[in-house]
Amino acid sequence: MSKVPVYFVPGLAAGKEIFRNINLPQDQFEVHYLEWLIPEKNESIAQYAQRMASRVTKENAVLIGVSFGGVVVQEMASFLKLQHLIIISSITCRQQMPLRLKLASTTKAYKLVPTSLATTVDDFTTFAIGPRSKKRLRLYNEYLSVRDKDYLDWAIKQMVEWKRELPDPKVVHIHGDLDAVFPIKYIQQAQILEGGTHVMILNKGSKVSKMLLNIMSAH
Repeated sequence: MSKVPVYFVPGLAAGKEIFRNINLPQDQFEVHYLEWLIPEKNESIAQYAQRMASRVTKENAVLIGVSFGGVVVQEMASFLKLQHLIIISSITCRQQMPLRLKLASTTKAYKLVPTSLATTVDDFTTFAIGPRSKKRLRLYNEYLSVRDKDYLDWAIKQMVEWKRELPDPKVVHIHGDLDAVFPIKYIQQAQILEGGTHVMILNKGSKVSKMLLNIMSAH
């Protein structure tokens, strides 16, 4: 039996390391990780998504995106024929954005902030994930490996200015009820992981893996 191709896209500024605790049966799934491309000058999210989609070379794949990666995979889906489209710790439309992100878009305040990594994380994505214990700091640093300024400036702008008004009905959404970046009160029609935070992909990997397996086993 041929294996199901699964492509993962990480969160904003993150690398493939964030998927280390996601385990899928190797006899059933062929896993690929799509690293972030550096955006071209004035590139739209649709143009960028098309470039990302060109790297999905297997037919009838499963595409999974985390956080900002969840937004990008929804844009990529326009260029692909997929078996499943899954987002984790993300949003399906503009209405699900918290007020602070909507305000950042309206006021363009994000343009005034220098894109140092700390500022990016604290001000825009709130990836400051609770108390700064050593364990949390290690997660925090592991989550953010893409430090290219052009990419960070571009990604923040695309996140806060994302225009999608209506959710794509094909999207399957996994979300934590303790997500501080995209609070659960704004989220509709998601499969909820109790106790899940914005980094549940890292610290609740086995539970997320089980949810992914259930979704991909359903036809």
